[in-house]
Formats: sequence, C-alpha cells, structure tokens
Amino acid sequence: MNRPTLPSRRTSTRYLSVDDIVGIVQRKGLVPCLQGLADAIERDFRRWPMFDASARVASHSEVGVIELMPISDGRHYSFKYVNGHPGNGQHSLPTVMAFGLLAEVATGLPLLLSELTLTTALRTAATSVVAARALARPGSRVMAVIGNGAQSEFQCLAFHHLLGIDTVRLFDIDADATHKLASHLALQRPPGSLKVERCHSAAHAVQGADIVTTLTADKACATIVTADLLAPGMHLNAVGGDCPGKTELAPGVLQAARVFVEFEPQTRLEGDLQQMPPDFPVTELWRVLCGQASGRLSASDVTVFDSVGFALEDFSALSFMRDCADELGLTRTLSLIPELDHPKDLFAMLNPLAPRRQRQAA
Repeated sequence: MNRPTLPSRRTSTRYLSVDDIVGIVQRKGLVPCLQGLADAIERDFRRWPMFDASARVASHSEVGVIELMPISDGRHYSFKYVNGHPGNGQHSLPTVMAFGLLAEVATGLPLLLSELTLTTALRTAATSVVAARALARPGSRVMAVIGNGAQSEFQCLAFHHLLGIDTVRLFDIDADATHKLASHLALQRPPGSLKVERCHSAAHAVQGADIVTTLTADKACATIVTADLLAPGMHLNAVGGDCPGKTELAPGVLQAARVFVEFEPQTRLEGDLQQMPPDFPVTELWRVLCGQASGRLSASDVTVFDSVGFALEDFSALSFMRDCADELGLTRTLSLIPELDHPKDLFAMLNPLAPRRQRQAA
C-alpha cells in the first residue's frame, strides 16, 4: 500500500560559529551590540512571569563545573552548555566555554545552534549594566574592577559606554592580566575617554569607587571585598561567585547592603548569598525593573547585585544574535534533524533504494 507523501518542512538549523559572532560584532559595532543585548535582556526580565524558570543543572568536580541552563517562554526554548574550570589556562583553554540552542516549543525543532563563549561575556556585561542602571547611584563615574581576566574588558567597556563610567581602577593578583586589560582599554577611541588606574590591592582599587565589579575565577570561598571597604552609596556588581563553594564578598558586606539577585533559588545555592541563612532577605531584579519592588532607597544605600548568570540572559542573547544574523544575511545551516518525505519513515534514510532526498537531511 502506498503511503501519501506529506508536505515536508525544512529542518535545517541556523548555525552561528565563533567567527560569525565576531563578524556580527565587527559589522554592527561593539557598543551597539552591548546596547542591543542590554535592551533585549531588560525586555525579557520585564516579562519574567511568562518564563518557565528553573535553576541550572550542574555537574561538579574537583577542578570545575559543567552546567546546563534551560528556560522557555512558552514559544521558544533555549539551553546553554557551559563550563567553569579555573585551571584551564595551563591547558591553553578558556576558563569558560559555552554553546547554546534555541528551539520552537510548538514542534521542538531546533532553530539556532550558536557559540556562546564570546556571547556570554557580552551578555554578562550587558546584564551587569541593566542591574546597575536600576541599583547604582545616579551619576556614578568611577568603577573598581577586581579580577582582570577574560570578562574584564567587556565589563569596563559596557559600563563606560552604556552607564557613563569614565574611570576604572584595576587590580588582579596576576599583574600580566592587569597589563592585558589596560592595554586593550588604551586602544579605545576617543583616546583618553576612559581613564585607567592600576592599583596594588583590592583595598586600593575600591577607594573612591562608585561601583565595584568583582570578576575573580578561583573556585574557592574567597574574601575579595570586606565590610570595612564599603563606602556610603557604593554599588557592588559581584560576578565571580557563581557556584557552590565559590564566593567573593565577606558576609558582612551582604549584611550591610540591600541585595538583589536574578533567580533566588539558584543564587542561594551558587552566589555569595550561599554564605547567608535561608531567611536572609533578597529581591529579584525583575521585580525592581517591573516596579514591584524598590531598588536603591537613598543615595547612601549600599547595593549588591549577586550575579551568578541566569538562563533568561542566554535566551535573550540567542534571540538577539539570531535577529542580527537575519539582518546581516548570515544563512549558514547545519543538518541536525533528518528531513523526511514521510515523518514516520525514518528508516528510508538508510535504504539505498530510496530517493536521495529521503536518505539525506537538507
């Protein structure tokens, strides 16, 4: 009996490589990309109730962590694969490596497979700016950056161009990392638009800072900033503490501040918040952005954004990069899903007598 041939749907998946993402940033410009990502992330935070949010799934080892970060808004689903291995430098590998996928919920069809190592650095900086816009003291101009590794340039430039930071005070226990960061920042135009000051300690770096960004990588319960280093009105952008057993802020810092998080269940496990009792009060950022909760109450408040990275930000980033690819005509695809004349006849792919289009995905 002959089966009817059903109309086929193209099943090819858009693919964005590292080179593609580099090309998008170069063609659109770094600042427009950071601004576009910040806008996309804030829009998605403002529609938080539409998302099926859950903490990431983590597999820990003595040397690092590998995680999956899923989320869906009912129309699209995304996940990110990401690792964190502080010792990877000795293997000539990045500490963080990532890729991600965006799919349609109605069919499960994967629409986009993309690199997310570079994109994660961009979206993390953009998220930090979104939080600082809502929480930092208006008119903030000086930022301390403690930890001058792979994400530091992105943070400095995002805060400079999107928030008006005009001076960055840099410190890292690795002087070569600070030299690397300062050298990259010196190339920014116009010359001298961002003042760079090298500091000899974390305590030195935070002196006079309106915002303190911590970006350390060691998987350890470290104390980078202590309560005696706080100044009235300071905002702390704590990015490096992002898994169990990895912190940057002393408990006294959190006790002295109003603390804000992305997704409370995840941050209580992974952020600096892991040091605090279960009833320690925090506010999710989306509630501030939607006007459901207060952020900074006065110019003298100390605020902390305990940022561990959340799947919604990757959802926003994948969607943004897909739109950029459409705009720039990047159409490369991968054959991940078989394209069949009949959806129940998968075996035809292996049948040498079947028409070629049945045996090969597009």
